[in-house]
Amino acid sequence: MPRLKTIFFGTPEIAVPFLDLACQLTNVQLVVTQADRPRGRGLEILPCPVKERAQKLNLDVLSPEKLKTSFNDIAQIPFDVGIVVAYGKIFRPEFIALPRMGLINVHFSLLPQWRGAAPVQRALMNGDTMTGVSTFWINEGMDKGPLFVQKKLPIAPQDNAKTLFSKLTALGIVALQETIFCLERGEIIRTPQTGEATIAHMLQKEEGFLRPAFLTAEELHNRVRGLACGPKPKIPFWHKGETVWLRVRQTEIYPQEDASLPGTVLAVERNRGILVKCLKGSLWLKEVQPAGKSPMSGADFAHGRSLKKGAVVFIEG
Repeated sequence: MPRLKTIFFGTPEIAVPFLDLACQLTNVQLVVTQADRPRGRGLEILPCPVKERAQKLNLDVLSPEKLKTSFNDIAQIPFDVGIVVAYGKIFRPEFIALPRMGLINVHFSLLPQWRGAAPVQRALMNGDTMTGVSTFWINEGMDKGPLFVQKKLPIAPQDNAKTLFSKLTALGIVALQETIFCLERGEIIRTPQTGEATIAHMLQKEEGFLRPAFLTAEELHNRVRGLACGPKPKIPFWHKGETVWLRVRQTEIYPQEDASLPGTVLAVERNRGILVKCLKGSLWLKEVQPAGKSPMSGADFAHGRSLKKGAVVFIEG
């Protein structure tokens, strides 16, 4: 059976294993990534992870600033299907029409839930208990195309964005492999999306500011989980007459109600950290990271600053 001819569209590190799979199962004619960007502390102009991997695999690569400028280069390459994983650009109708079969996107949600830029993070921030991976045909709508394969995955209570991305990447490899095998056999699946759609808007820096006076313990906890890959979640800490923002790395919900003001320290325990009163419920700050310091337990942070029960310090001045 002849291999499918494909063009791979992808940019970040998470797309690299999918490129490897495409190389194993198809004849990759070209790799298209976003343009080189400043990276690292020195802001040196460097290729994205997918481009670096493609170059090591001796694949032809295009990295246009604007996809439309490469239309003629791509149009002259006959290919059966485009494989898209976290490419980060919108495809115009003329691009969608190029491959013989169409463009297949690997998306980290159970579409139509969490269409858009940040499906993994939004699922966690929303407190979802189930997610998954969808391969679907790209059309002119945002993640609205017909489905090919869906795989479900429970979200564990201890999952954060890092662990969930890892699990979904492994599941996505299985979904893409199944999709490619079906395409090779001529099994073209186009199942319309059904159910209520939700939008996974791009994350904003402001969402990382966790204010106990305005958020419940559950909301704060889910934000910490969802923002584990950035933007960094931080809580206000009133110290020496000014507010500093303390990075929060790990939390645990304590649902019991307390009449204290939000931002109050309710307890400090060696194995659990700092218990902070929220708008509703309370939250253990189990691991934190002060600016310029290494991560530490919440308890060590509290002891280093002589925090005691009753101190109202997790507030903005």
